[in-house]
Amino acid sequence: MLNNILGRFSHDIGIDLGTANTLVYVRGKGIVIKESSVVAINKKTKEILAIGDEAKKMVGRTPAHIVAIRPLIDGVVSDYETTEQMLKYFIDKVHSSSFSLFPRPRVVIGIPYGVTEVERRAVEEATTNAGAREVFLIEEPMAAAIGARLSIQDPAGSMIVDIGGGTTEVAVISMGGIVASRSLRIAGDELNESIIEYARENYNLLLGERTAEEIKMAIGSAMPLEEPMEIAMKGRDLITGLPKEVIISDEKIREALLKPINLIIEAIKTTIEETPPELVADIMDKGIVLAGGGALLKRLDTLVSLSTETKVYLADDPISSVVRGTGIVLEDLKSLEEVLLPSEYKR
Repeated sequence: MLNNILGRFSHDIGIDLGTANTLVYVRGKGIVIKESSVVAINKKTKEILAIGDEAKKMVGRTPAHIVAIRPLIDGVVSDYETTEQMLKYFIDKVHSSSFSLFPRPRVVIGIPYGVTEVERRAVEEATTNAGAREVFLIEEPMAAAIGARLSIQDPAGSMIVDIGGGTTEVAVISMGGIVASRSLRIAGDELNESIIEYARENYNLLLGERTAEEIKMAIGSAMPLEEPMEIAMKGRDLITGLPKEVIISDEKIREALLKPINLIIEAIKTTIEETPPELVADIMDKGIVLAGGGALLKRLDTLVSLSTETKVYLADDPISSVVRGTGIVLEDLKSLEEVLLPSEYKR
């Protein structure tokens, strides 16, 4: 009874709880939060010092007793208590300008396709303990397809490839359900790791995570660019231990990214192979839609198109596809109820 009363003063929200970023959609308002999924903790006192973008600024720049951690790895909860604190922070931030002292919102939250029962329950429990009145789960490829405005309820095939920070989700959707899919724990983070490994093996240079990500975003590509690009790669020389700078070309970075990109392409091809022929014909007509932050890698859409011999489109604002999908479901829960996963948690 009390939760229903508190619920009237709360904003229902949709959350894309990503490995790299968390985005929050508020019913009737749109996307209001886009912050990093990072939490800074003082190991001595167990106190949380910062959450989100403030915590990300501390990555690799803190004294030994302060750690900046990501509570989600490969799209699933790896640190339950920290995830709960992070979710509570975002829920409270949404309600900071309203009169709700104890927010009890209904929450639609995206989870990777094919997670285990235990991983699923961890997300539900963390969200409930963070203050949610009701928790609705939706698989991320389904949410991304809804967010990209694909006609998921028609008896025709739609294909979505959602490349996030920790996972790549490939799915063929028809009549509100997933017909064929692949969930790959290779995505944006793996691309960053490949750049770090390449620099270490070829230049004896140790790079930080943030530096590798900046290099990927600046000159990373899946195919040769029209105009060659270069960037200064700064880190620590593994032999002398001193600072070192190397000028690196887009061609070398492409070489570094080759293996994880090929694995993503392979997952897309395998999913198409497992799709019924009628739906493959639909995909050929409609094309494949790329979503997620990883889809922004230069010329990735061209490579996917050449590899699958199918048209490929980039979703509008690929990074926010999943959270927009959770928002659309939130705005129309009754008619889109069938796309949700069964949930155990209701206050």
